Amino acid sequence: MNRTRTRSRRGFTLIELLVVIAIIAILIGLLLPAVQKIRDAANRMKCANNLKQMGLALHNHNDTMGYVPQGVMYEFPYYYWSWMAQIMPFWEQDTLYRQADSWARQPTPAYAYWPWGGFWLSPATPSNPALGKKLQCLICPADGRQNYTLPGNQWGGVGDVAFTGYLGVVGINGPGYTNATQNGMMYWQSHTKLTDVIDGLSNTLMVGERPPSQDLNYGWWFAGAGYDSNGTGDVLLGFRENAYAAALGCPAKYINFQRGTIKDPCDQVHFWSAHSGGANFVLGDGSVRFVSYNNDPNMPALATKAGGEVTNFN
Repeated sequence: MNRTRTRSRRGFTLIELLVVIAIIAILIGLLLPAVQKIRDAANRMKCANNLKQMGLALHNHNDTMGYVPQGVMYEFPYYYWSWMAQIMPFWEQDTLYRQADSWARQPTPAYAYWPWGGFWLSPATPSNPALGKKLQCLICPADGRQNYTLPGNQWGGVGDVAFTGYLGVVGINGPGYTNATQNGMMYWQSHTKLTDVIDGLSNTLMVGERPPSQDLNYGWWFAGAGYDSNGTGDVLLGFRENAYAAALGCPAKYINFQRGTIKDPCDQVHFWSAHSGGANFVLGDGSVRFVSYNNDPNMPALATKAGGEVTNFN
């Protein structure tokens, strides 16, 4: 007698399915923080490498020109050229520098050297070609907005604008055109020599991180007017920017070196980064250090080049 065997197939019960889903959810929950830590470490390393190249360029500028680049230039025809614009020949941006320089030196029309151009001129003058040029060495990968260009029709200009997350350390603060309290490495029309740093190059901050402002009005890398027309907020920043905070209507609690967020416009008045726990800085000796927010009490002393303070990193 032939017997036909039948094999029954049974699917997952609802309870089994829910258990599997729960296990997968737990595994994903355990995996995501690890992935985030790896991504953050990679971004921090890339950011530190950018700053390392920047430190070398700053030193090369000092060796060639006799001083660290001015925080912001204001001399014909280089009005409002930032310290980053000035070091272009020293970090493999010779071609862009020549284009920017040639554009600034053009004889006509009037105000052709004005880096932002002028829609009010007839004919309208376009902006300097470097203004809207994205440079990866000036962009921290932890903040995707820095890899964006702001179209001219959104800011009332003729050309695009490119951004950076790296600002020169002006010292403690930068109130307008006076240099009285701009006692850092770079500020408005500064000509600081490395030999001027008597506090020790390895204990003096030169460049640090701060993402562009929420509204993208600050953080323009090539030409930085800042909120005060001397670069503060665009390409320069101090460690106790009381006047900057007041101008924006922000409480004084924002002036410290602390965590920040893109969503809060008041966080543009202090150094911070999209990394966890602190921010990268270039020191006067050209080295790069990741500095914890726990160092906030020491930061004003570390920002001055000749304050005579005895301090160090925690």
